[in-house]
Amino acid sequence: MRATNLGFVPDSPFTRPLPEAWTEFFSRFPKAELHCHLLGTITKSTFEDLVRLSGAPVTQEEIDGFFTRGDKPVGVLRIFRALEAHILSRPEYLERIAYEHTVAVSRLGVRYIEYFWNSTGLKHFYSFDEGQKAIIRGLKRAEAECGTVGRLIPSIDREDTPEEAVFMVEEMIRHPMPETLGIGIDYRETGHEPENFWKAYRLAKKAGLHITAHAGEFGEHWRNVETAMDLLEVERVDHGYTITDNPALMEEARRRNLIFTVVPTNSYYLRTFTDEEWAIRQPIRKMVEAGLRVFPNSDDPTMHHVNAAESWLLMFNWLGFDLPALRGMVENSIDAAWVSDEQKALWKKEWLAEFDRLAEALPPLPER
Repeated sequence: MRATNLGFVPDSPFTRPLPEAWTEFFSRFPKAELHCHLLGTITKSTFEDLVRLSGAPVTQEEIDGFFTRGDKPVGVLRIFRALEAHILSRPEYLERIAYEHTVAVSRLGVRYIEYFWNSTGLKHFYSFDEGQKAIIRGLKRAEAECGTVGRLIPSIDREDTPEEAVFMVEEMIRHPMPETLGIGIDYRETGHEPENFWKAYRLAKKAGLHITAHAGEFGEHWRNVETAMDLLEVERVDHGYTITDNPALMEEARRRNLIFTVVPTNSYYLRTFTDEEWAIRQPIRKMVEAGLRVFPNSDDPTMHHVNAAESWLLMFNWLGFDLPALRGMVENSIDAAWVSDEQKALWKKEWLAEFDRLAEALPPLPER
């Protein structure tokens, strides 16, 4: 490995040691985070505290394993299932997690964040609305303290039934909140195709909710991306990497101006590439080369050991995108956010001007 600012990064022809002013730059410019799972933000200390408070049958050895990133890290879904089954027994625990992470990302330049959260696995503890209201309390506390705005995307558990997905959307319709913007779908994509959940998506669209979906993750077929685009009629795609296997579909996504919330660490942790081929073959590079609009996100930051600022740093110092490309990705993140056109116009004016000011002050980079 070359010297990098993140310990886990494989070798890359684009990597170089960065002066401190450059590493700070990635935490300072304004950004939106739109692909972040609430349960994937929990810190180890909070996890330990909630295990103690809930009396959950989870050992310290298991917790240590959950937060260790080795050659074969514990799968994030297994960690989420432990949280759902035993630990998150009171809605105020969700409030705490939402508050803590929103405050944390405010220090990394994140001005706006949309969280995925899954209510289905928690319904044995409390209702959708109880969980929703608890998270919103945490978001409001954080916004009052640090100014970062947080919003919610209830997400379908694709490992559960299509009927449960419909029930979740019905709960959203019965208990509307301005902070709850739309629906997503996540958890294990393999064997749980997006077309299974068309009815829930149709119901959400009819109710005026925004729509996104995880698709093309875990190396799953590009048909899942196509289904998300054409049957579910998503407004943006989360991940979407296997679209690179179908140039015609990439061209259609480009024509529709569809935006992809990508995660630069994703394929590394899923071991779809060797370390030697990672940076060159990473599908994000192919997506951008094909003219697709993308921007980086942290996904499950405490589980993947990468934060919102580092995900942008990786795009620059690992995948080789230059500052003008990153500036375009900031604009992509604004356009993808589920806010009003007036808010987007204001952010573009303010955020891009701040990006330019900070970039102009950077010192020259050393040679690779």
